[in-house]
Amino acid sequence: MQSRLDTSPISNWWWTIDRWFLAAFLSLLGLGIVLSFAASPAVAERIGLDSFHFATRQIIFSIPALGVMLAVSFFSPRQIRRLALVMLCAMLVLMVAVLYVGVEVKGARRWLSLSGMSIQPSEFLKPAFVVICAWLFAEHKRQPEIPGNLFAMLLLGVVLALLLAQPDMGQTLLVVGTWGVMFFMAGLSWVWIIALGIIGVIGLFAAYEIFPHVAGRIDRFLTGEGDTFQVDMGHEALVNGGWLGLGPGEGTIKRLIPDSHADFVFAVAGEEFGLITCMVIAAIFAFIVLRGLSVALKEHDDFTRYAIGGLVTVFGFQSVINMCVNLQLMPAKGMTLPFISYGGSSQIAIAISMGMVLALSRRKPQKRKPLAYGFSSSILPAE
Repeated sequence: MQSRLDTSPISNWWWTIDRWFLAAFLSLLGLGIVLSFAASPAVAERIGLDSFHFATRQIIFSIPALGVMLAVSFFSPRQIRRLALVMLCAMLVLMVAVLYVGVEVKGARRWLSLSGMSIQPSEFLKPAFVVICAWLFAEHKRQPEIPGNLFAMLLLGVVLALLLAQPDMGQTLLVVGTWGVMFFMAGLSWVWIIALGIIGVIGLFAAYEIFPHVAGRIDRFLTGEGDTFQVDMGHEALVNGGWLGLGPGEGTIKRLIPDSHADFVFAVAGEEFGLITCMVIAAIFAFIVLRGLSVALKEHDDFTRYAIGGLVTVFGFQSVINMCVNLQLMPAKGMTLPFISYGGSSQIAIAISMGMVLALSRRKPQKRKPLAYGFSSSILPAE
């Protein structure tokens, strides 16, 4: 246990970190490992791999993810901005490279194969994009002569163009929604709200007309016709589990779901551990988002407020999309459940994102104050 009199970096980190955030993130990492053992063996056996191939890799991914999250949480706001800028530049280059040398899966190019490892640049782009936009909005508010809002719009246009070129409509909606929330936090006028709303509606209709796979998913969701096998099985697994579930390893519907270890791990949680467990998982995500927005509201620094708000918003949107697809409340979309679904790129990228939240939400230490008898107080977190 760290003493308050200890002024080492680790001790200062311990006394200034938001432990509620930390506990929530660690809980999700632990749930991801547990649910991987429940959801992945059937998938591994189906494709001729060892039963615990994906579960083992989930643990392997979780260890560096935890390390990265804790390491980033030590950063200062200035270091967070610098990290985001480097990530943004690197990921924009990789996003362009994906279009030419990326691995094509089902007509989309979203992955790069580097040294035998698959990387999805868009996952790492999201936290960097959010932080840089937060900085641009904050700079414009601090000095109105700086066209920060205009630069944020231009950056949004570049990112959307690269995402639509892949194409990746899910990430596109995620980025647009998060950017809109941040712009709202930055104090946009009602004229902008109405204009952006109209543009959003037009964009959705355009996506329906331009991209056949988008139209197909929306049509299948609305009519129930076509290939809805995986979504139907996910919903049936949730119903089959009831309130308390069938028990660990006892699920049967999960064996029929092709992506039970990834996009439909929430359905597996429902079948084996019950709807109550699903509600607990949803409550953890809701707690992170609501606490993040509450912390952001209390922040005096504009950059910190916008960045925390944006990071927890994209985290919340992603979790809501995944859970709604599992519950048949939205058209099918390949979106991972943060920290829980299988996936190396997603795990590390989310760890970086939440490490940024931990770093930016740390309480600012007070300066040492002289006490009686010539002693000085330790650096204590400001209340």
